Amino acid sequence: MITYFIIFIITILTIVFIYDVFIQKKYPILHNFPIIGHLRHLFILIGPELRQYWVANDKEEQPFNRSERDWIYASAKGENNTFGFGTSELIYGVGYPIIKNATIPFPSDKLKDHSSNIQCLKTIGDFHKREKPFRPTSIINISAMSFGSLSANAISSLNIGARLSSCYHNSGEGGVSKYHKNEADLIWQIGTAYFGCRDEEGNFSLELVKQKCRENHNIKAIEIKLSQGAKPGKGGILPKEKITTEISEARQVPKNKDCISPNYHKEFSNPDELIDFVEKIATSTGLPVGVKAAIGKTEFWEELALKMFERNEGPDFINIDGGEGGTGAAPLTFSDHVSLPFKIGFSRIYKIFQQQNISKRVFWIGSGKLGFPDRAIIAMAMGCDAINIAREAMLAIGCIQAQQCHTGHCPAGIATQSPWLQKGINIEDKSERFASYVKNFRKELLSLAYAAGYDHPAKIRSVDIEFSTGVNKFSTLEEVLGYSKDSISLE
Repeated sequence: MITYFIIFIITILTIVFIYDVFIQKKYPILHNFPIIGHLRHLFILIGPELRQYWVANDKEEQPFNRSERDWIYASAKGENNTFGFGTSELIYGVGYPIIKNATIPFPSDKLKDHSSNIQCLKTIGDFHKREKPFRPTSIINISAMSFGSLSANAISSLNIGARLSSCYHNSGEGGVSKYHKNEADLIWQIGTAYFGCRDEEGNFSLELVKQKCRENHNIKAIEIKLSQGAKPGKGGILPKEKITTEISEARQVPKNKDCISPNYHKEFSNPDELIDFVEKIATSTGLPVGVKAAIGKTEFWEELALKMFERNEGPDFINIDGGEGGTGAAPLTFSDHVSLPFKIGFSRIYKIFQQQNISKRVFWIGSGKLGFPDRAIIAMAMGCDAINIAREAMLAIGCIQAQQCHTGHCPAGIATQSPWLQKGINIEDKSERFASYVKNFRKELLSLAYAAGYDHPAKIRSVDIEFSTGVNKFSTLEEVLGYSKDSISLE
């Protein structure tokens, strides 16, 4: 038997050798190194896994290094998420942040178990007196990730996890699906293709918006997506490999071609028209309405702030997405080089609204790799009222950073529509893990606020953060960014 097996193997290798040397003309490596040359393709295929598990050190990988992933995994599992033997960071390196602790911190025993529910200090829609203002019950929430980009089981896990952790869930531009209906608070994102609220020609339908808001009491606000961090100035991309019959029907798009949203809104083309669009939706639904955008040129925002001041109307919240964000398919150049990173983009827009004396009217949301307590506390010191997380949420429910989101072959069953792959997601288990991650995140965020002398993370100020700005030189966040955020008090 063994003899026949050896003969079989030799025959196969001989055939491969003959094919590589005498038949195929396309690959010089295979011609010059027959048989062995095929190993190159194997190593390329498993290269990311080899680097991730065997080669890269704990602080080396991107977009999330091993230490960051380990913290998320431990927080999600309710395990010990602390680290020993001191920091491995280069704390004198330029750009390194330091949170300044108070000599006498806020007594942590005065507030009991607030980590389970840290309510935002501001109410969305309060200034414009919307019929149904919304005060988020959590300062940490789920960013826009559509059903289609993510699997049904992944969306269900996040939505149930949002309910368990009292945070809101942004639907993403794919609209509110049946997998979003697990009694969690929702922010319905409306993108340029108007999925979920478009007529047969693909035009925006206000009647459908009103109808869906009446039918779903969990929709607490509506977000108009101008752009996103991964591909600003380019429409959303859902590869055809991920479009199922269910998604095709929900979005009213064909199954056999990539679903690419327009890169602009048909309903408006300037700040005045955007304000008209916002007010039309807010008046019709009673809900707060805001916008989400990645930041590049600022002329639009300067005019928008001026018009909002003059008209006393406009978006109730502004969600600034950093260029380092992105969960799905995007051209490499857009991911790497288009739109400003979060701290730069947010600070420029916030200052514009401060100069018009209307920054206090707006509820500010930040997103773009902010799913860690140190980054979230800095974003709040800059002026954010809430934080949205995306890839960190994916990691909490089992993402292994395989970076196969755009292929439909996500091994964790999260960024795929493969029935087999997504069956690997145990919804009950993953929803609890997400809730555990959020609660542990909030607990550590609150601990940072206490250490700095405050009873709420959003009360921390820009002078409480310092950055290394040179050799043995540290400067406050206020000095680095050139502004101090608006004062805020707990209601």
